[in-house]
Amino acid sequence: MKDLADGIKAEAWRLGLNLAGITDPAVGVPTTFYTDWLAQGYHAEMDYLARPDAVAKRADPRRIMPEIRSILVVGMDYYPADCPPAEALVGRVSRYAWGADYHELMLERLEQLASWIDRQMARPLTYRAYVDTGPLLERALAHQAGLGWIGKNTNLVHPDHGSYFFLGELLLDLDLEPDTPWSEDRCGSCTACLDACPTGALVAPHTLDARRCISYLTVEHRGAIPEALRPLLADRVFGCDICQEVCPWNRRFARPTDEPGLQPLHPTLDLLELLELDEDAFRARFRETPLWRARRAGLLRNAAVVLGNLGNPAAIPSLEVARSDPNPLVAEHAAWAMEQIRAR
Repeated sequence: MKDLADGIKAEAWRLGLNLAGITDPAVGVPTTFYTDWLAQGYHAEMDYLARPDAVAKRADPRRIMPEIRSILVVGMDYYPADCPPAEALVGRVSRYAWGADYHELMLERLEQLASWIDRQMARPLTYRAYVDTGPLLERALAHQAGLGWIGKNTNLVHPDHGSYFFLGELLLDLDLEPDTPWSEDRCGSCTACLDACPTGALVAPHTLDARRCISYLTVEHRGAIPEALRPLLADRVFGCDICQEVCPWNRRFARPTDEPGLQPLHPTLDLLELLELDEDAFRARFRETPLWRARRAGLLRNAAVVLGNLGNPAAIPSLEVARSDPNPLVAEHAAWAMEQIRAR
């Protein structure tokens, strides 16, 4: 099946998927680190990561699809450009969320690839496609498929692409020749990512405490942001790229993508405009983008925190209105922001 495996990778590249590798699900995925990470509570409030059935599926993907014989792991570069210069009353967005919803973009490519594979066969193909949507340890699978090593910042790093890429998988009922797992950790003695993390979320090399991570707090977290951590968000209104920005592999190899579906739409956000959005306006503006993940309350909460950090008195009128928002999460963070500005 080597010829078919090579053909699948070539088609993946033709479809705009920059990385492609194959691993054998029968090998299993080492999960001791993962279960220890869960035991420490580092997954914060993402309880779906700790469900026993999900943990079992991550350890053995054959529990997801019994017919599985191979896993194709693909990567798509998304680095859009350097961050625009800081502006007054504007918040920064993590690069992965600058464009349209990457889930739909990558799933479409995976479906096209599955159709191509099906046409090469004498029988119907059985498969499942995932992009951040299934109980899979994606980075571990990518490592086993030879796509790179897991860096000290917990991101997968490829020597020619850095770490700015999305991952996706096709679970296939085909016996394909697997690639050799990546054998080197090329982070070496570098600790740039650990040193740069403003909240100390990287508690050790390769270990992230989501409870302190700006990306978690501004995207996945549904409650109040701890007051001690709010100033550390600085001007980051959605996500954080610091541990990737300082990585030497990205500084050397990250190049802007020419993928049309990933061109910048929201590299920054006008914070006062955000505070004016009701549910309908929020849906209309962000429904087809990664920013939808934070929901209206989360994004307005973040906007209030960033305004408090920026300390510009021009934000007071908008924060005064937001302090009366029907959602108490927005109201509380707006009140906090006003206190920060007036204290200056």
